[in-house]
Amino acid sequence: MTRASKPQLWFLTGSQALYGEETLEQVAGQSLRIQQLLAASGGISAEIVGKPVLTEAASIRRVLQEANSDAACVGVIAWMHTFSPAKMWITGLDALRKPLLHLHTQLNEALPWSTIDMDFMNLNQAAHGDREFGFIQTRLGVPRKTVAGHVSDPVVVARIDAWARAAIGADHLRNLRLARFGDNMRDVAVTEGDKVEAELRFGVSVNTYGVNELVEQVDAVSDVDALVAQYAEDYDVVPELAAGGARHESLRYAAKIEAGLRRFLTDGGFGAFTTNFEDLGGLRQLPGLAVQRLMADGYGFGGEGDWKTSALLAAVKAMGVGKSLGASFMEDYTYHFGPGTPKILGAHMLEVCPSIAAAKPSCEIHALGIGGREDPVRLVFDAAPGPGVVLGLVDLGDRFRLVANEIEVVAPDEPLPKLPVARAVWEPAPSLSTSAESWITAGGPHHTVLTQAVGTETLRDFANLLGVELLVIDQDTTPHGFADRIRWNQAYHRLAQGF
Repeated sequence: MTRASKPQLWFLTGSQALYGEETLEQVAGQSLRIQQLLAASGGISAEIVGKPVLTEAASIRRVLQEANSDAACVGVIAWMHTFSPAKMWITGLDALRKPLLHLHTQLNEALPWSTIDMDFMNLNQAAHGDREFGFIQTRLGVPRKTVAGHVSDPVVVARIDAWARAAIGADHLRNLRLARFGDNMRDVAVTEGDKVEAELRFGVSVNTYGVNELVEQVDAVSDVDALVAQYAEDYDVVPELAAGGARHESLRYAAKIEAGLRRFLTDGGFGAFTTNFEDLGGLRQLPGLAVQRLMADGYGFGGEGDWKTSALLAAVKAMGVGKSLGASFMEDYTYHFGPGTPKILGAHMLEVCPSIAAAKPSCEIHALGIGGREDPVRLVFDAAPGPGVVLGLVDLGDRFRLVANEIEVVAPDEPLPKLPVARAVWEPAPSLSTSAESWITAGGPHHTVLTQAVGTETLRDFANLLGVELLVIDQDTTPHGFADRIRWNQAYHRLAQGF
């Protein structure tokens, strides 16, 4: 699921009327050049939209209020080209509700040592003006990201894009509608949560629909020939499911589930959903292939009614748009403690997204020992090797917490010919034991999002934009240090809530 239009970042440049029209024209020209350099880098995942140079409080307040109300705008980049007295920014910043990035830069990369004069100094004093702007943001308690450096530097561009992707994910979550087909798996704790608080904090609207409302859509599907032909093109369909095969009808029913589910989600404006094998109503199969293909198109998903993971996956998918790497619903299933480097084998009953596949998936049918329905169709594959992050969202009662673990996805030590599901094998940082101890100490969930498209910096920016705690397990993590961080964070977040 993708946006109807490319998201926008509004580029605001601060100055003041003191400098006169000629200097302000130079400011505008240099601002445009900075915007062009960012756009030409090809590294920013949103459209840069420039606004006129801002020199007084009323116009600043007006443009920031316009940013709030413009659905295409996902965030604001601000740069103080010269010296923009910060009191004129107070009411505008106080009104701003979109994410803010403070870009501390200047047009010239090197100083013109032999020709520099006071005219040059007065024009190119972001080193001066941005400190004034930084003070007022700190004084007002404005959440923002500050990036310093020249815009020709790929590191600067990458840091801006990390924030831009986080802003896109936060915007996607604020406008997300999520459909739950049935309730949570019975007696499971971590998949529960406060849907009212989630809508207040994140914006996501979570509501439940009877499974047989979906069944009505599935049963109404009459023609799946084109969809079945698409399966044959996209996947290696096993002979028993292919046209003329003994179980071809099972593939056609899986196609009906996909067509009916897509219609339900499209008609309702939903960008994420959950299913539950304990509540299948009149469905003949647990949705497998349909769920995998919808995730590949950008929909969020959570198994067993796990709406928090479904919403999180939808946001991560939005943050990773435009990258060739993917993200998937995931579950830590079992361990390899040795020989060799300890590893985690992740999978689920059926629902792993093919966007993380190392090669063309195989479309297969196998028995499923739970659910009490016909054997479901699913895609089977190994995940592509490479760096990634496993991310989980939990409701602690007084707040939400994100837990992230940096990982390296690797090929299985040996083939897995008898494992009839898609899977990922990874080495968690800094080690399996420290990773598992830290994750469990943090109360991290067993359902997660595995992403190879979104890195830790973007996830940090994402958590900051949402005002949510983030605990990262990486190469520098130790169990004792991580436990201390949890205690410190708990004190901070409880104090921050006030009395």
